[in-house]
Amino acid sequence: MKITKVADTPTKENPHKIDARMLYDKDTAQAVHLQLNPGESLKPHITPVDVFFFVLEGSPDVLVGEEKNRVEANTLVESPKDIVHCIYNNTDALVRVLVVKAPKPVAKTRIL
Repeated sequence: MKITKVADTPTKENPHKIDARMLYDKDTAQAVHLQLNPGESLKPHITPVDVFFFVLEGSPDVLVGEEKNRVEANTLVESPKDIVHCIYNNTDALVRVLVVKAPKPVAKTRIL
């Protein structure tokens, strides 16, 4: 059994300049832990595969396509491939999100 702790996983450099840690990276899927401090956000982007976001902590605003909603902890948000999406922390509290991409992308994500 392989066990991966977020705290023991190094931060992955990314264009969003946030705390992102790759927890799982296989051909079938990727899982990344994101931590957004108050005022931080991802840059709007498009991925070539389906993505889902599971909010672990906090209440981020999530954009998928043209729809933007504030979601609470223990909520899953789906984003189909080839559609713009983004996560914003417009609160005064920490936001933590597990992002899962399936399958693992072979093409690059497009930052808008």
